[in-house]
Amino acid sequence: MEAEKRSLKDIRRSTRRLAKAERKAERRPGLGSSVPLSVNLRKNFALYTMVLPGFVILLLFNYLPMYGIIMAFQDFRPMLGFTGSPWAGLRHFERIIGDPLFHRAFMNSVRLGILSLLISFPAPLVFALLLNEIRHAKFKRVVQTISYMPFFLSTVIIIGLLRDMLSYSGGAINIILESIGLSRIDFFMRADLFRGIFIGTGLWQSIGFGSILYLAAIAGVNPELYESARIDGANRLRMAFNITIPGIMPTFVILFILNIGTLLNNDWNTILLMYNPAIFSTADVVGTYVFRSGIEGTTQSYAAAVGLSMSIISVVMLTIANYVARWVGETSLW
Repeated sequence: MEAEKRSLKDIRRSTRRLAKAERKAERRPGLGSSVPLSVNLRKNFALYTMVLPGFVILLLFNYLPMYGIIMAFQDFRPMLGFTGSPWAGLRHFERIIGDPLFHRAFMNSVRLGILSLLISFPAPLVFALLLNEIRHAKFKRVVQTISYMPFFLSTVIIIGLLRDMLSYSGGAINIILESIGLSRIDFFMRADLFRGIFIGTGLWQSIGFGSILYLAAIAGVNPELYESARIDGANRLRMAFNITIPGIMPTFVILFILNIGTLLNNDWNTILLMYNPAIFSTADVVGTYVFRSGIEGTTQSYAAAVGLSMSIISVVMLTIANYVARWVGETSLW
């Protein structure tokens, strides 16, 4: 009897501890919490301190410069500043509509964006699926390390290596072409070859690092599903299509929506290092056009109007892609 009483007391004590822990968890500050902000700050001071540098950088370089949008509605003059420059209204936006150079840059941006979306975007997913099928652990680590390395190289270094490899006079590619009886090719003077070089360079640089998210998503797939599929006689290809891909589809959809939002941005810093007037017909995109107009030229207000227009178009595209994704499936950004 005494042993039973002691066990009942232990059970009641454990129950009270669990209830107390649950009430404490419910009172923990979070989304929708009624805990005052000052209490939350004191309790999570270390966490907020860790977030503070990133918040300051975001504020200084992403939000405060938004004040410069006013340039798009002015005839901006550096000597007069934002407050002293004369007001221009929508004149610069009207100029965009009739500017043939902008039309060319916009269409080049669209073409490069679509090519990147069709080739560069799904490539990390395919690479992650292939890595997932490698059973030799050491070989898998070596492949991953080699594929990640280009991402951590500076764009300037990558383009420098590319120029050396594709150089007309002493590049390795042209030497090989000449050794097999073919004529040399001036790659950086051929407008028709620019898009392939650009897409290939971006693919080589980002495919390994881009696969990290997909590998993490694959690791989160329930392994019991694979065991059940093996018992049912499914091979690796069937398991990849019926288990792995559906399991990482939410990650794929979120990244797809984000890529739609940046479709027109391209990697214009890389393009700026690659292009020259001979290939402007295919290489000049909105980013490089804004750079030439606003930095190299003296039409800062017009360049600001072009940049603002592209930002508005990108937001609209992102919103449409999000609503379509939410309508088709259950995954969306908001």
